[in-house]
Order: sequence, then structure tokens, then C-alpha cells
Amino acid sequence: MSNLGEPYGGTLVDLLVDEEEHVELGREVASLPTIELDSRHLADFELLANGGFSPLTGFMGEADYHSVVENMTLANGLPWSMPVTLSVEESRAGELTPGVRADLRDDEGFPLGVIDIEEVYRRDKTRLAEQVYRTTDEAHPGVAALYASGDLVLGGSVKALRLPDHGNFPDHRLTPAQTRAAFAERGWRTVVGFQTRNPIHRAHEYLIKVALEGVDGALIHPLVGDTKDDDIPADVRMQCYQVLLDRYFPEDRVQLSVLPAAMRYAGPREAIFHAIMRKNYGCTHFIVGRDHAGVGNYYGTYDAQRIFDEIDLDALGIQPLFFEHAFWCLRSGAMATTKTSPATPEERLFLSGTKVREMLANGEDLPVEFTRPEVAAVLMESARGG
Repeated sequence: MSNLGEPYGGTLVDLLVDEEEHVELGREVASLPTIELDSRHLADFELLANGGFSPLTGFMGEADYHSVVENMTLANGLPWSMPVTLSVEESRAGELTPGVRADLRDDEGFPLGVIDIEEVYRRDKTRLAEQVYRTTDEAHPGVAALYASGDLVLGGSVKALRLPDHGNFPDHRLTPAQTRAAFAERGWRTVVGFQTRNPIHRAHEYLIKVALEGVDGALIHPLVGDTKDDDIPADVRMQCYQVLLDRYFPEDRVQLSVLPAAMRYAGPREAIFHAIMRKNYGCTHFIVGRDHAGVGNYYGTYDAQRIFDEIDLDALGIQPLFFEHAFWCLRSGAMATTKTSPATPEERLFLSGTKVREMLANGEDLPVEFTRPEVAAVLMESARGG
């Protein structure tokens, strides 16, 4: 297993230009064709720029794109499970051609960087949906976002003038270089990453603490890019994480930071994608639980774990930790899984996300066996509009 200091592919990418080039590019962008990045492209741009997508140095060209879709590797054979592409409308075909440099801007018109267009190609969205999302159903949020995006794809290297300005969670927006520095300062050699787009309930807490028994520290790394409309908002989730860490975790064993990625809801494929990003952020281990990155009934309960059998784990370089669904065991009065509890199904307390949302909407208290009281209080306050 690679040590903490080695990013994916061997080098931590940093696409932010130096001061001299920043001045030159700042002058140049005014004369370049402009591409306004939507929220999903903006998230990908940030992870390219800060090294979260190392070893990528730009949006994928056609060879990498097809290799990822069909084989789950980059063209050079390195495992990679999700395309990272820049799509635009077909109407831009005459303007955005190979050899052109284009200005990348946020939705307020501020320049973020440039792309040197090396390739222009078209993708088969149906094939991509079948291979990556395992469904062509437009009710799937990731597939819906794919179908709504442009047909023309631009591949090329990126230079960044700055990272996007989000305005929220400034103390927790650590880049991969910064999380690695934080781990080194604490003397951590092994770090487990935990991906979440939900509040951390008792089951999640249990998995993290079990993993912590075998490593030096944990990176609680909530995703704060685009999520479904019915997911708990990121600001509420961050309050939940903070009250939990303040009361129920040792301060010197956990680092809280946010991941600016957008959710794809691609289940198995996205589990690998999440692991790759966490390796770049400095993790040596990564928790893969029940229905990781899933949505609806599109994926089997443990498909996101089984997919790791299909890739080269040595090349991946981060150790996945597989957990069954944890529950409150009424027989033993503690968190457990079927590996540690003899409880019958009737003695296992589970609450689905749907049930939790119903209880919150009805003003019902969440049971302490499901979530810590401090987390429940944050959720209740949010449900009341506070």
C-alpha cells in the first residue's frame, strides 16, 4: 500500500498559475471566446485545479473518455470510473475548435481560468448512461443531468486563475495539499476517508469509529456540490457534523473538511471515483458502506463494494473498507451489524431516509437509537424553518 504522501498517479496536480502568468492571462481572457460553467462543470473545474482529480490536468479527451466509459481506466490503464468532461451546446461548434483557447467563467461572469482546446468530439449519451449509471431512465438524477447537458465535448488542458468563490464553509474548504499538510502536522500516517451527503447518524458514526480503531485519523469529507432537491441542505448538514464532532469524537483523531464535488448518484462507479478523490486528499483507507452513492432502486445493496473486485486495487492505491448496514440492536442495546449481532430482524432498528423526512415534517422526535440528540435538534430546527 502506498504511503500517505503519494497522490493518485504519483503527482498532486496544481493548475493555479503563478503571479506572472496570472497577470498575462488576466489580460488575455477579455479577447477569448467565453464558456460559462454550470454548477457541475464548476465543481469539476475546481477539483481539476486543486488536484482532487490528479493526475488529470484538464477535461478528458476522446481516448480517455471512451476508455473510462468502456473499461473503467484512463487510456494509460490507470483505474478511473467516471468521465470528467466539458460539454457545450452544438451551436458552439464553429467557434470552439482544436487550437482555440477559451475563457472559463462562473455564472456571475468572473474569469476562473482557460482551456486550451485540443479535441472536440461527440458522445453517445445513451451508451454512457448504460455503462456508467447502469440505466437510461431519465428519472435517475445523474442520467437526467447527463441528458440535459450539451452534445459537444471539449478536451484539453486547463490553467486556473483562481478557485471558485463559494462564500460558505471557508474554514472547511481545504484543498488536497492542505488536508495532507494537516494530517502531517498531526503525525498521521494512515487516514480513513468518509464520504457523506447526509447527516451522520448513529450507523455512520459506528462505521467511522470502527475504522478509527485501525488507523491514525479520519477525514469526515461531506460532499457539498449539487445534490438532489430532497437531500438535506449542506449548511444544515455541516451543523450536524460539527455538533457530533464536538461531543462524540476525540478532537485529535478527526479532520472535518468539505468536498466541492457534485453528486452523480452513479452508485458502484461513483464509489471508486470517491475513493480516488480521497486518495488525492491524503487518505489511505476509504469506507464503502451500504448502497454507496446510490439512489432509488437502481443498484444492489452491496454493488458498490463488489465493483472493487473489477479493478486493480494495487494500482488504485487506497484500501476500501467494506461495511454492512449498521443498526441499533435491541437485544444488545448497541450499534451492530449482522456480523456482530444475533438479533432477529424484528430486533434491529432501521430508519429509512424517507421515514426520517416524514418524522421531521410531522414534528416527531427522532429516536436516540437512530441519531444523537444534538443532531436531531439541528434537523428539527431546520424542519421548522429555523
